[in-house]
Amino acid sequence: MTGDRLILVGRVAGAFGIRGELRITAFGDDPAALLRYRDLRRADGSPGLALTGGRAQKGALIARAREVADRDQAEALKGLELYVPRQALPAPEEDEFYLADLVGLRALSPAGEELGRVKSVQNFGAGDLLEIQPTDGPSWWLPFTNEAVPEVKIADGLVVVVRPAETE
Repeated sequence: MTGDRLILVGRVAGAFGIRGELRITAFGDDPAALLRYRDLRRADGSPGLALTGGRAQKGALIARAREVADRDQAEALKGLELYVPRQALPAPEEDEFYLADLVGLRALSPAGEELGRVKSVQNFGAGDLLEIQPTDGPSWWLPFTNEAVPEVKIADGLVVVVRPAETE
């Protein structure tokens, strides 16, 4: 199910200092974890940055990259989104999962009715949302809460969701 999917793990926020270091906003709990991947990719899978060292600082990673020699080059990369292949991420603990693993799962009602598939997982600032794409019609959004999504069964390829009345 995970295949060669790329997972967004960070974004270059800009230059740090005058020697070509980058400030990278990391989308995980530990910004320094980006150093484990070393070779980060662009959204299209092409090479992005090869990190050669760094340190966590105030929720970000301050890093050196092979491709960046000075502040101007670092500043030019501002906004670059950085990805890793899904299979490069560590295996989740039992009863845990990555939000990216929800994409593509079947969405069923508590009664077992097929509602569609999880099209995407987004966070626009107020919490995670699942976008459900039914077989017919427009997609709809659902907050990723215990009330709205009482069951997640990654191994079975499905989530149980309580569809809000306003989306019916």
